[in-house]
Amino acid sequence: MSEEEFEEAVADALDSVPEQLARAMDNVVVLVEDVPPEGMPPDLLGLYEGTPLTERGSWWAAGSLPDRITVFRRPTLAVCATREEVVAEVRITVVHEIAHHFGIDDERLHELGWA
Repeated sequence: MSEEEFEEAVADALDSVPEQLARAMDNVVVLVEDVPPEGMPPDLLGLYEGTPLTERGSWWAAGSLPDRITVFRRPTLAVCATREEVVAEVRITVVHEIAHHFGIDDERLHELGWA
């Protein structure tokens, strides 16, 4: 899958987020990178970096950079055999990382089937 096709899959996953949730997302950007940063597991599919909405106080808005959700292309392609699997895995990854933005931890995501 080309970089452009992968980015389209991420965009489609974002478009599938219910409008009410998408509107509730605040100061967050979604990026695509080929591989996780040095020091992170090489098989990491996605990463949320920021302050979850549930932890933001009045101090937060003063000059805060956007939160970042990054979806990693090469590890995703490595665990998927078909284009359909990539699209499904990207959607799971995007939802998983958005959930972190809303303050939902990995344990709860496992319970919900989004881990």
